[in-house]
Amino acid sequence: MTVNLDAAYWLGLIISVALPVLVGLVTTRVTHAGVKAVLLLALSTGNGFLVEFANPGPGYDAGTAAVLALVSFGTGVLSHFGLWKPTGIAGVAQDSLVTARGRS
Repeated sequence: MTVNLDAAYWLGLIISVALPVLVGLVTTRVTHAGVKAVLLLALSTGNGFLVEFANPGPGYDAGTAAVLALVSFGTGVLSHFGLWKPTGIAGVAQDSLVTARGRS
């Protein structure tokens, strides 16, 4: 049995690990965790469907794209809680790009 993983799958995996940092860049610390989770889910879904589209296989399979989206979301959640949050990178991302503006 030979396993052949194309570059699209590896790129999708790398993007899945980086998605929580992207969510942190476009949200603030006061953004509700549910909003962040939905944003991560939307980006993961897009990543899964784009990886399947970019795969140079015989054709597009929506079932495979859905599985890739779920794997991308799971990888993003695990990398957030297992890698980005404990190292402090999640907090730095939250503070770097978007700031909450008070009412004038």
